[in-house]
Amino acid sequence: MTDLEVLTPRDVPLGGPRAMTVRRTLPQRERTLIGAWCFLDHYGPDDVAETGGMVVAPHPHIGLQTVSWLFTGEIEHRDSAGNVATVRPGELNLMTAGRGISHSEVSLPATTVLHGAQLWVALPEAARGTDPGFAHHVPEPVTRDGLEARVFLGSLLGVTSPVPTHTPLLGAELLLGPGAEVALDVDPAFEHGVLVDTGSVSVDGRPVAEDELGYLPPGGDRLVLHAGEQPTRLLLIGGPPLGEQVVMWWNFLGTSHEEVVAAREAWQAQVLADDQAPDGAGTHPDAAGGLPERPAAEQRVVPAGTDVRPGRFGVVPGQPLPPVPAPPLPNARLRARG
Repeated sequence: MTDLEVLTPRDVPLGGPRAMTVRRTLPQRERTLIGAWCFLDHYGPDDVAETGGMVVAPHPHIGLQTVSWLFTGEIEHRDSAGNVATVRPGELNLMTAGRGISHSEVSLPATTVLHGAQLWVALPEAARGTDPGFAHHVPEPVTRDGLEARVFLGSLLGVTSPVPTHTPLLGAELLLGPGAEVALDVDPAFEHGVLVDTGSVSVDGRPVAEDELGYLPPGGDRLVLHAGEQPTRLLLIGGPPLGEQVVMWWNFLGTSHEEVVAAREAWQAQVLADDQAPDGAGTHPDAAGGLPERPAAEQRVVPAGTDVRPGRFGVVPGQPLPPVPAPPLPNARLRARG
């Protein structure tokens, strides 16, 4: 493989003076997608006593799947399809938003250190109206000389995840010993991303530092990783180019400006009282491309005790946190990217 592109993260605070900060490597202006992967936040290790941990109140999604992958800590997931699950290190939790879902994510009281990644997968246009759902999978580790891998989506090293996807995908955690060199057979139709969590690595001979995301275009059938002097942990993602333009704004992924606007209106109708108007609080997205600058956790919440009405996005059961209203739309029309 050649033509490695290195994407550096930007720090995004999740709100408040003591809040968690995440490192966002996807999307960026120069790259919206890697296969169908459309969003990657990498966070921690964070001292929960200092940051308050993860407290993401109920918020909506359309047109995508969320992938939660932890290295340290535990998070409770609740969604309006009735799923309640504990996200643990080394275990895949995949939520399908489809035509519409709402969910919350809150780190559990016993968690003292939180460290992991949150990823989104764009659903192809034919699947964006699918029913919401949830899948959980605990991949068995695969060991080779100098390598331990957990394949949570797709196929690698002779292992295939049982979790179905709407487009071909690859998702795996790789642990490399100091100085280890590993050659992986990969699908030449895939583009790939290598996120370095700890340590450093060369990807086909070019360096990728901690917290960076190395991107490789389709064309190669072999990926060579060479770890630095420290133990190295990576996330390897991939898939064939989606081949579709998408509109991303806040927590929504659609095919047009109008589809996203309609989703926002549907959510606002569920969480705002009849006499309540949006006050302009919240973070404006990037008007040029509609890229969300901050996730749901950073947005203003409505007053405690506000009910969520039944509607397109459902109601998250057993979650007392007040829901997150959508931020204002930009003045410019949301643009498709991809």
